Amino acid sequence: MELPVIDLRSYLEFSARSQTETDLDPQLVSLCLEVSRTLADTGALLVKDPRCSAEDNDRFIDMMEKYFEQPEEFKRLQERPHLHYQVGVTPEGIEVPRSLVDQEIQEKLKSLPKEYQPAPLSGPDPKWRYMWRVGPRPEITQFKELNSEPVIPEGFPEWKDTMDSWGYKMISAIETVAEMAGIGFGLPKDAFTSLMKQGPHLLAPTGSDLKRYGQEGTVFAGYHYDLNFLTIHGRSRFPGLNIWLRNGQKMEVKVPVGCLLIQAGKQIEWLTAGQCMAGMHEVVVTNRTTDAIKRALEQNRSLWRVSSTLFAHIASDAVLKPLGHFADTPLAGKYPPMCAGEFVEQELSVINLKGKKGEPL
Repeated sequence: MELPVIDLRSYLEFSARSQTETDLDPQLVSLCLEVSRTLADTGALLVKDPRCSAEDNDRFIDMMEKYFEQPEEFKRLQERPHLHYQVGVTPEGIEVPRSLVDQEIQEKLKSLPKEYQPAPLSGPDPKWRYMWRVGPRPEITQFKELNSEPVIPEGFPEWKDTMDSWGYKMISAIETVAEMAGIGFGLPKDAFTSLMKQGPHLLAPTGSDLKRYGQEGTVFAGYHYDLNFLTIHGRSRFPGLNIWLRNGQKMEVKVPVGCLLIQAGKQIEWLTAGQCMAGMHEVVVTNRTTDAIKRALEQNRSLWRVSSTLFAHIASDAVLKPLGHFADTPLAGKYPPMCAGEFVEQELSVINLKGKKGEPL
């Protein structure tokens, strides 16, 4: 099975002409239904957005490869452990896969057939990450974030413009998909996007050193789900992402050139009372990864695997609860109302990344 590619162009053209979903023609309604159905069935979606070009993605990855190739002592200058790694760089060996610490997930794994089991884990992920906040934050919030300055490495004059440009473009793509999913799920088109305003969105690219960790079977991101609303990635230059469909089947994701991958997080699961489940996934060195490593060596290209990940969130002070008709479904009771910020605090505490009360999430 391969994920369908949803071209957003026709919906964007409609949005430029009309502000109400009542004007949607049957073809666009069908497209929105495909978005919601694919997210519900697979937890993932491939999209093509004319505002996000392959050249934009390449420019971002080029810069991040250059950054991750710097010596460790240079990158450590951007490390902010006292801010719980919510800005700047997170070195390898810090992030802990959810499946290592979540007993419920461990129990579910036992029921998976051997061929669908995730790669075995031995400890924290051997990947680096860079946290960069994108978009405005609320001036008044009960989950007050630290007013820490963004961290910009020396020697990268293009850093802020490149991070902000790519980050805002990916948020725009997510907002469009969120509108379409809302319509497809039988909700108002702004059901999700209205809750995203001033959310703590994070552009959080990862860097994995394939020169050191390029052996087949190496796990860069252990089996986990994302705690946010929707996650979006540009195409990586090295494959290795596996996802699990709702039926438990494991599949490798192939992202075509010029496309973006969107994955369902825990917050959309909450808002749909489990109709759309948070997608489980992992990043592992496969035989396709090692083939890409050989080609990169032949072409004298970087051996850092960069994932241009952005985590889109529901605003911290907004209430997470099943929306509209989802509130009347049998599983709605599993998703009690709570502030998104409180939910994030709970999730981060499980993987030991939770800040102190009032600190950034």
